[in-house]
Amino acid sequence: MTLFEFIDLAATLAVDAVELTSYYWSETTGEYAKKLLAHAKKAKLPISGVPVRNEFALFDDAKRKVEIDHVKKWIALAAIAEAKTVRIFAGAVPKGDTREATRKRVVEAIEECCTVAEKAGVRLALENHGGLTESSDDILAIAKAVKSKAFGLNVDTGNFKTKDPYADIAKIVPYGVVCQVKTECFPAGKPSEEADLKKVVQILKDGHFAGYVVLEYEAKEDSKTAVPKYVKELRMLIG
Repeated sequence: MTLFEFIDLAATLAVDAVELTSYYWSETTGEYAKKLLAHAKKAKLPISGVPVRNEFALFDDAKRKVEIDHVKKWIALAAIAEAKTVRIFAGAVPKGDTREATRKRVVEAIEECCTVAEKAGVRLALENHGGLTESSDDILAIAKAVKSKAFGLNVDTGNFKTKDPYADIAKIVPYGVVCQVKTECFPAGKPSEEADLKKVVQILKDGHFAGYVVLEYEAKEDSKTAVPKYVKELRMLIG
């Protein structure tokens, strides 16, 4: 499925926008971004965000600069596509390094990218994606350190593998600018289980979350049957 076909499929569902992950762009050019935007507008669906993959925790300055430049490039492409957010990662603590030193590098990298994001009218959204962001306290330490109006969190409801994932989701929601909802959760020491989407949506409402809610489906049921079902459920719960 191309992203154009993805947009067409989304237009048949009860959604307000499409999130176009960078991994699936067949080209990384401004012209391609314009084509995606035109197709999305024809389908009357804004492009909510462009998630990217990056590693800001790297110890090597030159390698980290490559990652920073990579995110800056995607900020520019996201802006052309009129996307609201660019999802980013922090990365893992390198062997032999400390969390504090790694966090400092990550914060500096994010703030450098935020200067570009501010001018582009795009917000960077850091995801709770393991490594340096595996717990709510970890990611909040970064969120509170970054000084930019162009920064917030991407709340991934399936990524906390803690004793009470729902409690951790609630802690970071006030900093959230986008939320990716998964249909499973993974409590520590227990098998994976079906996510309580009603509870998730209530947590978002209680936390005064005002961004896009994205269905990120990764479970076993065939996506062609599961996605419409979960979109319908989320639509009903969100209202």
